[in-house]
Amino acid sequence: MPSSLETAVHPERLRRVVIDPVTRVEGHGKVTLLLDDEDRVQQARLHIVEFRGFEKFIQGRPYWELPVVVQRLCGICPISHHLAAAKACDRLVGVDRLTPTAEKVRRLMHFGQVLQSHALHFFHLASPDLLFGFDDTPAHRNVVGLIQDQPDIARRGVLLRKYGQQVIEVCCGKRIHGTGALPGGVNKALSGAERADLAADIGQIIAWAEDAVDLAERIFTAGGDSYRAFATVPANALSLVRPDGALELYDGGLRARDERGATLLDHADVQDYRALLGEQVKPWSYMKFPFLRALGPERGWYRVGPLARVGNCSHIDTPRAERARRQLVMAGGDGPLHAAIAIHWARMIELLHCAEAIERLLDDADLEGDDLLLEGERRALGIGVIEAPRGTLLHHYEIDDGGLVTKANLIVSTTHNNQIMNESIREVARTYLDGRQLTEGLLNRVEVAIRAFDPCLSCATHAIGRMPLELELLDSAGHRLDRLRKRADGSLDADAQDSCC
Repeated sequence: MPSSLETAVHPERLRRVVIDPVTRVEGHGKVTLLLDDEDRVQQARLHIVEFRGFEKFIQGRPYWELPVVVQRLCGICPISHHLAAAKACDRLVGVDRLTPTAEKVRRLMHFGQVLQSHALHFFHLASPDLLFGFDDTPAHRNVVGLIQDQPDIARRGVLLRKYGQQVIEVCCGKRIHGTGALPGGVNKALSGAERADLAADIGQIIAWAEDAVDLAERIFTAGGDSYRAFATVPANALSLVRPDGALELYDGGLRARDERGATLLDHADVQDYRALLGEQVKPWSYMKFPFLRALGPERGWYRVGPLARVGNCSHIDTPRAERARRQLVMAGGDGPLHAAIAIHWARMIELLHCAEAIERLLDDADLEGDDLLLEGERRALGIGVIEAPRGTLLHHYEIDDGGLVTKANLIVSTTHNNQIMNESIREVARTYLDGRQLTEGLLNRVEVAIRAFDPCLSCATHAIGRMPLELELLDSAGHRLDRLRKRADGSLDADAQDSCC
């Protein structure tokens, strides 16, 4: 059911507090809180202030451009969009199953993508809060403070991400916005030298990944009841799983479980997603609100991403990650874990799984095969689904007889998480902010809850070139003489009142 903080009576009579922008996330968003005269929070909302028109402007483009074009949605997870689009285009060219070489090269690049994205988020965006505390000063609670105080941790984060990007470069030609996947396959295999180069470092990468899992587990455990309760919102969970129920990041059927762990749907065909998922629109955000149709918009919202995937699967088929998964499941007791901080633990388990899976793939001679492309009978509809680092990612395209796109629908990971993120910030507002004098540390707790989901706000709204910008004029003593702020809607606010964040 919606939180009591979702709506407010007579909002014009309430005091408005804005966190703008939300920091250490990809893209631009803000949070608004409405407080009454007693500082009671009456409303809390996450607003996405970008608008990206990818679903519209790719209409009229030839389908074979899509795997390259849609990568421009994001510089953090371009490979995820690249592969989701390629999988949809496989369907358009009549290919339901790739050659062994093509599928394994795609899986390798996907494992590299998830590894590098998880490393970036945990070590450089989230860890300053987790290692230094939510109330640490903003000047120190950032990646620079991490480098100063925990240089080994910061360095490992850089090197883990670098390795993932090297995997992507080998598979796609470039680390960002490459061209590895084509409709029906891939455009290159790996050479023996490329396999050997990547294999030379994978042992160290796995060791660092195991250390990262231990660190995330220690952080969660050391936080005790406060971390178990922080931004904890029981929710349904959605993810892909393999036919045997194992964790699956590249392909599989959809599994959904309720907040107690009971199965709602299992091994559902992703091609039927329209019968399973609905999308709700609300006037205060550019981001849609998906839900399970069987439960309706009030009860059918859900989480996706690392915690959903690790909780939904029956096992992980790499041994080190499977041992770590069992520890996380045991921490949940009789039911799934719903704590926001536990998402970081699950994220590091997936990072370890990707490292192990890369090691296994690099030992497979099919990566050097020469059978790269297939083609069948053209179809008018193609749907591709993949597990991006942040969760389930869906690309849906329809084309005309000339191969031009007539319709596109993208449901990205952060969009799936829209309602659970809003519910999480309401839980934080209710627990920490209600009736209190607001401080930077208290407001940071709202951002900590959002950052746990690693939202990609640019992907989720699909700006047209507008972003918040603030310019300050200071004298030689550091005193502000003037300020001009350009808001996300392009309007200007001269000498605006200082933001609370």
